[in-house]
Amino acid sequence: MLATNLQHIESETELKSLVAGNRHAMVCCGRMGPMCIPVYGIMERLRPRYPHVVFVDMDFDIPAASAIRKLPACAGFRGLPFTVYYRGGTVVRATTSIQTEAQVTQILDSEFRAA
Repeated sequence: MLATNLQHIESETELKSLVAGNRHAMVCCGRMGPMCIPVYGIMERLRPRYPHVVFVDMDFDIPAASAIRKLPACAGFRGLPFTVYYRGGTVVRATTSIQTEAQVTQILDSEFRAA
């Protein structure tokens, strides 16, 4: 389990339930490394501004993370983390590697307008 203040996903069943049960979800699949930790921090800081979005993390090295790693949207990814944005159960955006707060905010604003 990752050492963040985010909700953690540890199984493919949990991931499917999260995606099915929430209109907007941002899943960051990574490790506790220099490219991932800043993204987790951004998610933690942005969570209060986006109460209609569920922010979760998933350890890249667990078997269940294959559900993220094998997504067509992540096919060419080489850097961590893999960050996937789900709207209504469908992947609407995916990014790889470190992101800035401005980049994450732009995606949240364009993909997850408040309900």
